[in-house]
Amino acid sequence: MAVIGDRIVRALNQQLNRELYSGYLYLSMAAYFDSLGLKGFASWMKVQWKEELVHAMKFFDYISSRGGRVELYAIEEPPKSWNSPLNAFEYALEHEKKVTKLINELVDLAIAEKDHATFNMLQWFVMEQVEEEESFSDIVEKLRLSKDDSGILLLLDAELGKRKFGGEE
Repeated sequence: MAVIGDRIVRALNQQLNRELYSGYLYLSMAAYFDSLGLKGFASWMKVQWKEELVHAMKFFDYISSRGGRVELYAIEEPPKSWNSPLNAFEYALEHEKKVTKLINELVDLAIAEKDHATFNMLQWFVMEQVEEEESFSDIVEKLRLSKDDSGILLLLDAELGKRKFGGEE
């Protein structure tokens, strides 16, 4: 027996799909960076891909734990290339801002539906989006400052390549 409302379940299932799309987008960006020989950028995006899958599973598990029915929808095809590393990260930053808006809309729905458990669960995502936007924004600013200097780009590639997922060594 479901203890969660139908409107909330539909909205959470849509967000689950959007999180899977985000992962797909970042995996596409990893392939793009690989094609440029920017292995550090590619690695950073692969870590981001894994994080998005964790986010999707948080929605999956929450829906299920509240007695809702998880429904998986087709995942939209992401872009395959960008004009530059800067353009790719600007695109990703705008995408994260869109995700923030969607999470905020879910919070608003939980409030309207008086679903306190869902409201509480979503607070993790609210704070996660602050972190996501900051991470992408920092890289965008570094890329803007580099002004296409290949030496700085290679230093940034090395820096981004150090990012690890969770407890990976």
